[in-house]
Amino acid sequence: MSDFMTRFARNRGALLGLLILICVVLLAVFAPLLFPDSPWKMVQRPFLPPLAVEGMPLGTDTLGRNVAAGLVYGARVSLIVGLVSTAVALLIGIPLGALAGFYGGWIDEGAMRFTEFFQTIPSFALAIVLVAILEPHLTSITLAIAIVSWPPVARLVRAEVLSLRRREFVDAARLAGLSNMRILFGHILPNAMSPIIVMASLMVATAILLESSLSFLGLGDPNIMSWGYMIGAARTVIRTAWWLSFIPGVAILLTVLALNLIGEGLNDALNPRLARKGR
Repeated sequence: MSDFMTRFARNRGALLGLLILICVVLLAVFAPLLFPDSPWKMVQRPFLPPLAVEGMPLGTDTLGRNVAAGLVYGARVSLIVGLVSTAVALLIGIPLGALAGFYGGWIDEGAMRFTEFFQTIPSFALAIVLVAILEPHLTSITLAIAIVSWPPVARLVRAEVLSLRRREFVDAARLAGLSNMRILFGHILPNAMSPIIVMASLMVATAILLESSLSFLGLGDPNIMSWGYMIGAARTVIRTAWWLSFIPGVAILLTVLALNLIGEGLNDALNPRLARKGR
């Protein structure tokens, strides 16, 4: 663990990303303490610019709602959707890819054809269709993003298992009389976790972008404030009140950038070949 932390700390971009992400998480966690009132509450006259009124550092939106309150509550939605959808996608993709790579044959063929079926449809288009069918709700949005996110996981895990199943430690486990399931999930998958962890960090960033895009198009949960909704609601007044779109846009940019920087740092720290090169 100390070697991992040392290699991770060498990447200054990863440390910056971690710092940004920690700030976003803290804002999301302490949102009720920072802004006890609902972010939907109209607290002042509309279109107040940032720093115009005490207690509203980011001004008010088109209906007089506190932009800062919407921003911190929107962070909660983005992080919840990103983390939960990624977890569900991993729960689908890891077992499917592991079984396909380990057993091969008709299991591999069937699993990969099933995966390719989802990959033939553009992810964003499929997410729109799923949310429209299930009705816009936080649960349906999270499920839709998970459904469009698992195929790359399955393919990555399959490739890793294919490269590991012929290794000496697998033969030793078979000679020891271990069952196939114990070999696969107890010995092979733990050795394949490094690229999966890196991909998971990038999937969270992609999920946040997808949720924001859906909310921008009006397919977000109408009862929950989100960054995408804030941008979408302000797009008609972008010339007169540019900050209403700019502020949540910057929040999305920084969060996604932070997750990508962390993913790069994890890749450097977990990849032994890169570590030997001194990266």
